[in-house]
Amino acid sequence: MKNKTFILQRGAVLFALSAFLYAGAFAQDAPQLSDPEIAHVAVTANQIDVDYAAIAKEKSKNKDVLQFATTMAKDHTGVIKQASELAAKLGVTPKDNAMSKSLKEGEAKTSKMLRSLNGAAFDKAYIDNEVAYHKAVIDAVKNVLIPQTQNAELKNLLVSVAPVLDAHLAHAEMVQKEFAKK
Repeated sequence: MKNKTFILQRGAVLFALSAFLYAGAFAQDAPQLSDPEIAHVAVTANQIDVDYAAIAKEKSKNKDVLQFATTMAKDHTGVIKQASELAAKLGVTPKDNAMSKSLKEGEAKTSKMLRSLNGAAFDKAYIDNEVAYHKAVIDAVKNVLIPQTQNAELKNLLVSVAPVLDAHLAHAEMVQKEFAKK
């Protein structure tokens, strides 16, 4: 059972990272995303973390995990609201694209894996996924989305979100360290 749990936990990290492999390819090859595509990626990435938080709120009893999940739901819902309001103001309709589709595929796999776990195994897999996911999102925002954004207001929104993502990563890593002590 210990081996299966380890494999599932590693799977959570791998799913989160694979969701952003496409983003890594963008960083190297730098094909251009339009602002509507960037807006869609941003909304999708934030919604995924809201969805992961909902799973954690359903499955976890750990106060640190629940506190983290509550913060993720609140903060990422706020970013979605800001992005949606900005898109409406600018008359931009977010446009689905290969990067946002890749994110959704990764989310489906990760969500399925997370839902298959319980107790401490779930908590550890969830927080490990959050660390990996935030690292990948931060990389994509800083190295793909911000550099390619043409609209100044959209770029400012992405720039303003970057420190929040950094804080989320630090928080997730702090919780992750607590699990490492157990």
